[in-house]
Amino acid sequence: MVDHNERLLQELQTKSGNNVCADCGADDPDWASYNLGIFICMRCASIHRGMGAHISKVKHLKLDRWEDSQVQRMRDIGNIVARNKYEERVPPCYRRPTKNDPQVLIEQWIRAKYEREEFCHPERQSYLSGTMEGFLMKRGKEDNRYQLRKFVLNESEDTLKYHHPSDGCSRSASCLDQFFSRLRDRIKNFGRSRYHVKENKEPKGILKLSELNVAFAPSKIGQMNSMQLTFMKDGTTRHIYVYHEDPEVINCWYMAIRCAKLHLLQVAFPSTPQSDLILRLPKDFAREGWLWKTGPRSSDAHRRRWFTLDQRKLMYHDEPLDAYPKGEIFIGHESNGYCIKVSNTGNGCKEARFSFQLVTPERTYCLAAISHEERAGWLVVLQQAIKRPLSPQDSTIEATLVRKRTTSNSTMSIFSGR
Repeated sequence: MVDHNERLLQELQTKSGNNVCADCGADDPDWASYNLGIFICMRCASIHRGMGAHISKVKHLKLDRWEDSQVQRMRDIGNIVARNKYEERVPPCYRRPTKNDPQVLIEQWIRAKYEREEFCHPERQSYLSGTMEGFLMKRGKEDNRYQLRKFVLNESEDTLKYHHPSDGCSRSASCLDQFFSRLRDRIKNFGRSRYHVKENKEPKGILKLSELNVAFAPSKIGQMNSMQLTFMKDGTTRHIYVYHEDPEVINCWYMAIRCAKLHLLQVAFPSTPQSDLILRLPKDFAREGWLWKTGPRSSDAHRRRWFTLDQRKLMYHDEPLDAYPKGEIFIGHESNGYCIKVSNTGNGCKEARFSFQLVTPERTYCLAAISHEERAGWLVVLQQAIKRPLSPQDSTIEATLVRKRTTSNSTMSIFSGR
């Protein structure tokens, strides 16, 4: 039998605003934070509990016992009122999470709202200044080891640089060990200061912020608090994989890059509405996964490749964490001859029987997925790209890739069938 308070909660939960999670937007939330007065989903409820009862007191709408005062609190506040308070000053560059987003993004959104109250106090938003320095663990280009690197973001220079760590602690030595090591070096070199050679401060890498894409990548990297940085270098794409043990730190880096890119866009396109510029900020990859592809000749065998669709660039790699793609395919508009063809007659690949073709003006790519569902997922995102009008940024990428293909002296260009 439904008691009075449970019936009242059910009525409140169906009202507009309360019928979706206050934090991630999931439908039909069946949990609540009764001191904050919000309805939340199970996933977000676990994050609220992790903050502690001094910040958020969580109950299930049906399985827990509710007091009259707690129900009244839910009636007085609700999701809309709470959102107006805790999201009052969310900067436009901040990425608001949805129910399908990575855990680190949702958790830091919740902690920013209720624990740190960043959106009530803008001075606490450390990612808006256009500059940031700090240390991240970066995966090596030639191997799979992660090493400490110092990263420096500078909006005015349109750069994100990384260096060898010149100070701070690494995993291989404690701060105390490093202190005594430096002390020994100073004693050893006492009296030789006039022969001292200045340390090389040149960065190991310089990434152009305005051309940089950044995405959370926990499942690929195997670290919850990780990102993938993707950018153009010498006409081809480069991937950098980084992580930090503190989820707040990695989230701040992610938002700082977005905010800097928005400021750069506002300078470059002063008459463009901010809402349109926000659409140009970094996006997660439309889809990633294994597909089989053939070479340019019909007699070529199928090879398993890791495919990544980044906006209009379809890249394929030997392994998910490769620094460079083996090939890049620009996905243009359907009016320029780009299309998808599906065949159910088989393609000679035993491992992947669900074939389809990506037709471009230069070449037809024969691809195959391991299941009908996998193929359907790829068809959706590829068709969306083909039907989407080209932006000025898209045309720039296309020109860069074509120029790389036509000027390469190598017999294997980025458009080859490797």
